Amino acid sequence: MPVVKTSAKGQVVIPADLREKAGIKPGDKVFVTLSVEGKVILEPLPDDPVEAAHGVLRTGSSLTKALLKERRKDIAREEAKAPRFLRSPRVSGKRTRVATR
Repeated sequence: MPVVKTSAKGQVVIPADLREKAGIKPGDKVFVTLSVEGKVILEPLPDDPVEAAHGVLRTGSSLTKALLKERRKDIAREEAKAPRFLRSPRVSGKRTRVATR
């Protein structure tokens, strides 16, 4: 395990063998985070983040399809309830005359 020294500016040189294993080349950007245990984590960033993320969400089911399926069920339930609320009032066919004074 190599030991490195921090410069006055806070810079650290990553040993060549570790850079090669991590795929870090001169000019690459590195994401630096601090773990819960207080350890510094260096992660190389991809050259094109959009290209690197392409296809990440392909695994698993489609949320859009699940939402559309649920919406179809809701519409069917609403249509089943609608006739109860749209019944015409029960009025007899006879007309009665109201006496006026």
